Amino acid sequence: MEFGMFHEVPSVPGRGETEMFDEAMEQIDSAERWGLDVMWLAEIHFAPERTYLSAPLAIASAIAARTSRMKIGIAVQVLPLCHPLRLAEEAATVDQVSKGRLIFGVGRSGVVSTYDAYQVPYDESRERFTEILDIVKQAWSQPQFSYDGKYHSFRDVACSPHPYNNKMPPIRIAASTPDTFPAIGGLGYPVFASTRHSTWSEVKGQVASYQAGWKQAGRQGRGQVFVAGPMYIAETDSQARDEARASVEHFYRLQYELIAESARRSGRQNFIDRAEHLKNLTYEDAIRDNVIVGSPETVASRLKELQDRIGFDGILAELNCGGIIPHERVLNALRLLCQEVKPRFQ
Repeated sequence: MEFGMFHEVPSVPGRGETEMFDEAMEQIDSAERWGLDVMWLAEIHFAPERTYLSAPLAIASAIAARTSRMKIGIAVQVLPLCHPLRLAEEAATVDQVSKGRLIFGVGRSGVVSTYDAYQVPYDESRERFTEILDIVKQAWSQPQFSYDGKYHSFRDVACSPHPYNNKMPPIRIAASTPDTFPAIGGLGYPVFASTRHSTWSEVKGQVASYQAGWKQAGRQGRGQVFVAGPMYIAETDSQARDEARASVEHFYRLQYELIAESARRSGRQNFIDRAEHLKNLTYEDAIRDNVIVGSPETVASRLKELQDRIGFDGILAELNCGGIIPHERVLNALRLLCQEVKPRFQ
């Protein structure tokens, strides 16, 4: 199983931006040293109360320059907010600098306020996503190409550089709505699911629908599934639960406010329903259904049970959801993940 850490470079009251980037880089250096498979980077805009990670490809280049082994994942690049040619150039540059270690995770995001700020209508997000991904793939695979789409048109464009060794970086697509999972399976891409809002039981159904879409398209075998989710590890179960509580509760308050704002701006029923669920979520609910918290033994056992029941190929562990777990405890959780949990799956 692939083990990754999901990072937002969280903001903390009373702490400066430079200090938080320095701490993030120390965690990245430690992950490289301890054998983590992938460092995953978020893309989040206009949320200084939560995060400083708005430019994941820039941070990915910094990681590429200071590491030699660990893969670098984007989770996810919000395609409808990007210019496709600029994105193709920058992502291919990261792949070159890292010598082929980029995993290109893409999605649409459900943060409607970000679309409003970028002056991109959220109702166009699905069509823009499809068009931009198509353009990026052509830019990476062809010496020169033309494109005539609804939102972008180009003539005789030659993007440079191409990805490392002219090999397409792995592309994974995030899903959150019921119709998206089988659609991604039908297209043949690996999928990201998430337990931030969906319970593990709901993820089981999502993965089943993804695999059904994969098979209905006539594909052999099964599609690859990767699950992003809050996780925290300490030496004992009680210590882990106590140390994670404040940050997890803070995280779900922020998530409720975020989704409630998207519901208000869009009027979409799925956002309204999700906001109502998050509003009433307790810490006990979260650690039962969404968040994996415990000792290395407990976390490994829980992951194995879920992997057997659901079927997934990797985990994106969000070791500091909420952002207020102290740096040294996040480092400890990362060490335990790499040295005590990960080896149980090899």
